[in-house]
Amino acid sequence: MADTATTASAASAAASAPNASTDAPPFQLGKPRFQQTSFYGRFRHFLDIIDPRTLFVTEKRLREAVQLLEDYKHGTLRPGVTNEQLWSAQKIKQAILHPDTNEKIFMPFRMSGYIPFGTPIVVGLLLPNQTLASTVFWQWLNQSHNACVNYANRNATKPSPASKFIQGYLGAVISAVSIAVGLNVLVQKANKFTPATRLLVQRFVPFPAVASANICNVVLMRYGELEEGIDVLDADGNLVGSSKIAARHALLETALTRVVLPMPILVLPPIVMSMLEKTALLQARPRLLLPVHSLVCLAAFGLALPLAISLFPQMSEIETSQLEPEIARATSSRTVVYNKGL
Repeated sequence: MADTATTASAASAAASAPNASTDAPPFQLGKPRFQQTSFYGRFRHFLDIIDPRTLFVTEKRLREAVQLLEDYKHGTLRPGVTNEQLWSAQKIKQAILHPDTNEKIFMPFRMSGYIPFGTPIVVGLLLPNQTLASTVFWQWLNQSHNACVNYANRNATKPSPASKFIQGYLGAVISAVSIAVGLNVLVQKANKFTPATRLLVQRFVPFPAVASANICNVVLMRYGELEEGIDVLDADGNLVGSSKIAARHALLETALTRVVLPMPILVLPPIVMSMLEKTALLQARPRLLLPVHSLVCLAAFGLALPLAISLFPQMSEIETSQLEPEIARATSSRTVVYNKGL
């Protein structure tokens, strides 16, 4: 009760600060700034999560943000702190620290680093006239990056041994490379295609390879959650228990986002580039092909990521009647929440 009272007093202090921002909603610790019941609200929330500017936050600024939130929690907030400052501090913390472990996520594997560090890989995947070696290399690099992102942003309420990571990583990479190489071989042997058609079809090969491998990647990298279950919490944030059914929901939702994610990234650029390559500018200046291709991929990636991860809220809600009987008996709440992961 003491924590609730101090938090309430901190909220009152922030709301009544003389220079409080009139645009920012009242601050809620640990809660999203935007409503998660609508797709638009989740979209706005995840735009904050993937904001690449948070990659440049210094260690000092991170400590200040964490301390500000701690002061708010314990009711020791200094006068004059605005709701906007509190939301900004929470944005920084959520972008850099894992919600379950409070440990820093390595920069290339944060969701805010997914586009900057992933775009060069997407460009490589979509390069025309791929050889067997280049196909294997780019699929390996893509799934290696995905595996690390999936592991870094997993639900970490239960410990996961390194052996599980290695097994999942190998399974994801082998599946991606096998599918991509197999499809390329089929296209090469398809005598009915003209050279131009074969080149166009080859450009779309990465999508089915990446989409199917992404599902394998998520399941294999997070299989421990299915075996051990994940923590579910009541509306007050109290631990209710560990649920394997909630883990299945979490993995299914994450896998669906990983299928939707590569659609715009790997489908739109080949279509756009096939049209741009016919323009007089690029035909006269072929050296511009790679820079233009990179910009097209960056734009597609920037659009696809927030749209895909906004399909489901990060803290998903589920009725206790759908979970294990012991979970339903352990709480009077009709619903519980769990960290889906990203």
